[in-house]
Amino acid sequence: MTILNTRRKTLSLAVAASGALLLPDYSFAQGTVLEEVRVTATRRDESILDIPYNISAVSGASIEAAQITDQAELLRSIAGVGIIDRGYRNSGTVNTIRIRGLNVDSSIVGDFAVASAPTVSTYVNDTPVFANFVLKDLERVEVLRGPQGTLYGSGSLAGTVRYIMREPEFDELNGKVAAGLSQTKGSDGWNWATDATLNLPLTDTLALRVVAGQNDYDGITDYRNVYVLDGSGVPVAPNGVLATDAVYRDVEDADDVDIWFARAALRFQPNDRFDATLSYHTQSDDIGGRRGTTRGSNGAGEPYGDNELGAVLLEPSSRDIDLVSLEADIDLGFATLTSSTSHYEHSGDGVSENTGFYAQLGWLAAFYYNYPRPMAAAVRSYDDKSFVQELRLVSSTEGTFDYLLGAYYQDQTIKSGQDSFLLGFKNWADAAFGPGVVIDDQDFLYRRSEDFRDFSLYGELTWHITDTVHLTGGVRYFDNKSDIDTFQQISFYEGFRPSAEARFSRDDSDALFKVNLSWDMNDNTLLYGTVSEGYRRGGANAVPTVGIFAEDPAWQLYDSDTVINYELGMKGSLGSHTYTAALFYVDWDDVQLNSSTTNWAFFAVQNGEEATSQGLELEVSGPLAEGLTYTLGYAYVDAELSADLLSADPAVTAPVATDGTRLPGAPEHSFNLTLNYTRALTGDMNWTTRVDAYYQSSSENSISPSVRFAETLDGFQLWNLTTGVATASWDVSLFAKNLFNEDGVTGIYKEEYMGTDPAQNYFGNGAKEVISLPRTIGLAASYRF
Repeated sequence: MTILNTRRKTLSLAVAASGALLLPDYSFAQGTVLEEVRVTATRRDESILDIPYNISAVSGASIEAAQITDQAELLRSIAGVGIIDRGYRNSGTVNTIRIRGLNVDSSIVGDFAVASAPTVSTYVNDTPVFANFVLKDLERVEVLRGPQGTLYGSGSLAGTVRYIMREPEFDELNGKVAAGLSQTKGSDGWNWATDATLNLPLTDTLALRVVAGQNDYDGITDYRNVYVLDGSGVPVAPNGVLATDAVYRDVEDADDVDIWFARAALRFQPNDRFDATLSYHTQSDDIGGRRGTTRGSNGAGEPYGDNELGAVLLEPSSRDIDLVSLEADIDLGFATLTSSTSHYEHSGDGVSENTGFYAQLGWLAAFYYNYPRPMAAAVRSYDDKSFVQELRLVSSTEGTFDYLLGAYYQDQTIKSGQDSFLLGFKNWADAAFGPGVVIDDQDFLYRRSEDFRDFSLYGELTWHITDTVHLTGGVRYFDNKSDIDTFQQISFYEGFRPSAEARFSRDDSDALFKVNLSWDMNDNTLLYGTVSEGYRRGGANAVPTVGIFAEDPAWQLYDSDTVINYELGMKGSLGSHTYTAALFYVDWDDVQLNSSTTNWAFFAVQNGEEATSQGLELEVSGPLAEGLTYTLGYAYVDAELSADLLSADPAVTAPVATDGTRLPGAPEHSFNLTLNYTRALTGDMNWTTRVDAYYQSSSENSISPSVRFAETLDGFQLWNLTTGVATASWDVSLFAKNLFNEDGVTGIYKEEYMGTDPAQNYFGNGAKEVISLPRTIGLAASYRF
């Protein structure tokens, strides 16, 4: 028997079911049929309202119309998705996307590459990579909420975000040039951005698409007390090395941004059955400093103002990423065979001031003799290289059953390191104690290297029980292996500079499952229920267990953590309005926490017991009046520990966090809203105005109850406004981001953790808030041909 699903939906490019806060221009008064949103999140090309999962999509056209170029602003437009917004500094180091509150790491983890995988996986087309590319020339962005273990594997514990790039087109030569100029409150300079896109058909079967651009943003953060350095890079001692005075300078707008990016794609389609695209994507970031505000005072009692930091050294970062991929689809008639082959290299480094950290632990007095002009610099680096091959076979015949089969292989090498210096200490020690006591200024060195290999087989089978009832089952079998090496060295004193090296390997294999039942209640309503599993790989900390640096062997390994997600949802349309609603409950076992060891505070990951997350996600969209449309999203998330989180070290009996503790970075309530008004002027010219709003309630800075980290962060709201005119060939718009200039704090380095201490000669202040981009007003224009 052949069963056809005849349910048909029509909807706009930004319906509530797609979760898009950003709306393209369209007018309901014209009586047009709304365009259907199609996505490939399930590895099939389907209407988003026909998919029985909670999936959102934002079109590339909407992203461009709202002048969005960074991930933080984009993801705030999607209900139930959060992010720790640190700006562009170290933007490729740590994935801070939060879905359904599944996170236990502190909101300030971001200056160094952590060992554990993120809870949300990110893809550029079919390549799993956290690239954080500038958002240009996108077809759409898809967000899959909840664990995606069967199709997307490890790292999709809480969900998956897919960035789908525009493909070369064969029909015509076309292109676009765009430019923007803006200024941000607190900055004395200007921001500018420019990019160009060219689509070039070479033959009827071969086409090239190229996009390139540069973003050059003036900084907004003033470093108020940076040491003046001599020619060797140590703080100037105006009255001699043994004197206690220092010379400081003020560096304004230090966090400037310079980003170059480019992408080239070559598409070959000799017939209707074969389609292949070879693409290369590159980006280079150079960032001058940290975006933030120190709320306290310096060691002399002088308070810092808005957008002022108390670090005694500048904190730049840089990174480079190159991604090459070849994606091919072969229509076999009964099914489509897809091959995705990719290789990427992603590396970066950044400087962090750690003097306040040393001061608050008492180290400057205990180990460094209250050295005058202390300047502790941590130079951190990461390097991620990976080869990925995936094959998928997706049925294309209509019948009682649909199937999907896949094989996945990844070979990844991840390296990270830290070099810590107390700059100028050797010069001072030579003068104070005589030469030969101190070797150099480097007091800590850390290296970690992991070789990771993953082989997986997966599949899904959908049984169309009737023309309205559908049952899908999925499974993924994985077998992975990690080889991990670490090296650590401490101290710069002659005769005492111990080091330790450790090696460890581990294997893990298991299967993940998913079951989904959906019912087409009528032509406009879909009801579904899902039970799905998610998984994040374990690993080895490879810390030393013998010698002076010995830690308890319990720190050596950390296990994978898993979730089981229970979800009930409904999506559909009521007249011209569309909606999606989902209730979820997530059980999270063996929770991974990026932490540090008991004795020597080595970087380490440990497992906790259990956590849960439950809540509601709701999105609605539609017309309010002629030319006026809305999109509204709301999420309620109750995420907390459901058992005490204990240290990996059995000698430590006090819990790291207790049962019932809220998970950090997870606001209980979040809203997003867009109002979009379009009016025809003359000819093909339209005037469009949109208002975007985002609100989140209070959130926690850390899971730890320690006074050094625990802080409830206030809720905040961000409002954006864009207005402009457009024709088929050009557009000009005026935009304002963060219209009311909210701080939008998503993390805090507290005084007790990084603050000033003049008693130890530290007159700076490393405490700071992680703030959103202040009010930015600008003008953007583009020309299409």
